[in-house]
Amino acid sequence: MVADKPTDAANENNDKLDVLKSTQTVVKKALDKLGYPNEVYELLKEPVRMMTVRIPVRMDNDHIKIFTGYRSQHNDAVGPTKGGVRFHPNVSEKEVKALSIWMSLKAGIVDLPYGGGKGGIVCDPREMSFRELEGVSRGYVRAISQIVGPTKDIPAPDVFTNSQIMAWMMDEYSRIDEFNNPGFITGKPLVLGGSHGRETATAKGVTICIEEAAKKKGISVEGARVVVQGFGNAGSFLAKFMHDRGAKVIGISDAYGGLHDPDGLDIDYLLDRRDSFGTVTNLFKNTISNEELLELDCDILVPAAIENQIREENAHNIKASIVVEAANGPTTLDATRILSERGILLVPDVLASSGGVTVSYFEWVQNNQGYYWTEEEVEEKLHKVIVKGFDNVYKTAETRRVDMRLAAYMVGVRKMAEASRFRGWI
Repeated sequence: MVADKPTDAANENNDKLDVLKSTQTVVKKALDKLGYPNEVYELLKEPVRMMTVRIPVRMDNDHIKIFTGYRSQHNDAVGPTKGGVRFHPNVSEKEVKALSIWMSLKAGIVDLPYGGGKGGIVCDPREMSFRELEGVSRGYVRAISQIVGPTKDIPAPDVFTNSQIMAWMMDEYSRIDEFNNPGFITGKPLVLGGSHGRETATAKGVTICIEEAAKKKGISVEGARVVVQGFGNAGSFLAKFMHDRGAKVIGISDAYGGLHDPDGLDIDYLLDRRDSFGTVTNLFKNTISNEELLELDCDILVPAAIENQIREENAHNIKASIVVEAANGPTTLDATRILSERGILLVPDVLASSGGVTVSYFEWVQNNQGYYWTEEEVEEKLHKVIVKGFDNVYKTAETRRVDMRLAAYMVGVRKMAEASRFRGWI
């Protein structure tokens, strides 16, 4: 029996959910709006460098398992590439490429001297021991050591990676380099040259964007009804920050479902009960689905989980006045258009989640100069950078009469395009 070929409609739907293709689509629109010729798009639509590696690790059962890893360096015209390393069973080459482009855009939006990089290893850390995770981390650094470094490409934490994994990676690179090199990687523990505020940086950046968006919409954060999809690093800290600012967090979710209380959830209680992977809803009986959570009646909705959560099918059911993307790519392009037409203010991921790369930059600067800042200094500098980036994108959206996503891409892509032009690449 011959399997049916996918229909044109099915192919079209897959293209809409393809994060790399949708990213390339908006990059092309942004460059066209800015008046750049097609060769600029041809340069920026793909990474300048993509490395695939195989990592052999002796597992606890004494068998050797081979892991696949990736490192994408999108564009280094502005400066060294910068971006996280994720450990996840669904990591793919296409996803890593798209994420590296987003990192370039984030760096451009907040005016950092970086291009975008991204890495990933196909694995499930939830099923691995501490020793096995260390083996994968060190093996990855050995495999990519020739193309990374403090002046080439600087990794950082991402999905299912943390400061301990960054510490192993830094130690392995320092062994290869034969001297202590903390500037090779960011997101490290404080005792190894990490920065104050790095762990909460992404959530802090999202919080600043929420405050700025609320001002534009005439909404007071105090008393605002907030829904946060995702309760990992960014989502949990964000829920806490919103709760502490007097907002009413009426819904949160994780991989197993969502919790809803129109009077506001006890965020401190939930944070105390969650496990190391941000899971807490499995402790409760009366849960709702993630789909239901997105459609709750609220003022501010924050998708902080995974890609393609707000789509053409459910965008008409979103009841929030403001949507702030803490996750990478949670809203499709069709859904972006629908939300914009409905007057919902969408703050795109490349702006909203730029707090992480900003404080990573601060950490790199501190490592390079050997002088370290207080938490108050980091927060003050972060606030200035994010507010400036938000204002720039918002003004671009208004003056160019485009949605916030296209405006953010226009701001983010310009620096790369100009740097490439001045270098004589195009």
